[in-house]
Amino acid sequence: MTDGYPILAVNHLVAAFDTEAGRVRAVNDVSFSLEAGTILGLVGESGCGKSVTALSIMRLLPRPTGIIESGSIRLNDTDLVKLAPDQMQRIRGRRIGMIFQEPMTALNPVHRIGRQLVEVFALHRPDVDAGQRVQEAVALLSHVGIPEARARMDEYPHQISGGMRQRVMIAMALAGKPDVLIADEPTTALDVTIQAQILELILDLQKETGMAVLFITHALGVIAQICQDVAVMYAGQIVESAPVTALFKDPRHPYTQGLLTSMPRLSSENKSTLPIIQGTVPSLSQLPPGCLGPLFFTGTLGVPIGDGSEKRKAASCGKPKDGFSHPRRCAAKKGGAGACGGRCFANCGTR
Repeated sequence: MTDGYPILAVNHLVAAFDTEAGRVRAVNDVSFSLEAGTILGLVGESGCGKSVTALSIMRLLPRPTGIIESGSIRLNDTDLVKLAPDQMQRIRGRRIGMIFQEPMTALNPVHRIGRQLVEVFALHRPDVDAGQRVQEAVALLSHVGIPEARARMDEYPHQISGGMRQRVMIAMALAGKPDVLIADEPTTALDVTIQAQILELILDLQKETGMAVLFITHALGVIAQICQDVAVMYAGQIVESAPVTALFKDPRHPYTQGLLTSMPRLSSENKSTLPIIQGTVPSLSQLPPGCLGPLFFTGTLGVPIGDGSEKRKAASCGKPKDGFSHPRRCAAKKGGAGACGGRCFANCGTR
């Protein structure tokens, strides 16, 4: 990881939900650290547990169904898991800010933008007097690139564009001057031009303030653009963690290899088939035994996903001939358990 000191350390976090089918672990034994002044990317496909990890850090899991079963979340020397609700309220927004996925649902549709932004100052920066809060809010909207910021203060969320709503969310997350910013897919549903502007804005603000950023996304291209380190998540677990350059140059976990191979490239032959990861993600309530390292197998085996065939259990690890398969059994890389050099966080006995 990048040199620095860990401002946020998540250790063996387990977050679960009580369902009709029983308790399901959406985040299972997740550990990572976030260093001051750096950006850590948390990447994985939809449903892998990225947002649940973020909500666990913020202590915003829906109650009573959502619960942190075990593990610790340390902000400097404070374990957030052990804090009472009123103590966590003083942390949330002030020391840890969050940009949520969809600003139209995160913003209150019946309140003006100015009221919602000023409320952040009232809750988390009581040292700012009532008159100055409006001035600070206008200045912050201008700082995140919203034109005619004073006029925007009197508008409702539905009256501005999606890109501007996301900028409002960024302004609200930064109003408390947090040490850590969690950006949960902040470019979702935005066109590519606005996406680029939002990414550039977050990167500029991070450099300006020196805050640490946990950037959650499913886009590896975004990870390569703005992050120093990356953790790859699958089915509630982190399966590989490395500096960005090292991971893109030498991905060691089969699932990471599958994600990178699935990315379209300009060098690809015209009208060629884009490699994909075959099959479906296993249900978290019916996970197979063993670790969640994807089992890569040659297309000649022709074994359907989830049929329990003993032949698949004996299939070799490593890069397949015909494609990738979603996980069913342990596979660090060709060479057996431990061949990942410790970057694979699957339960193979090597960490």
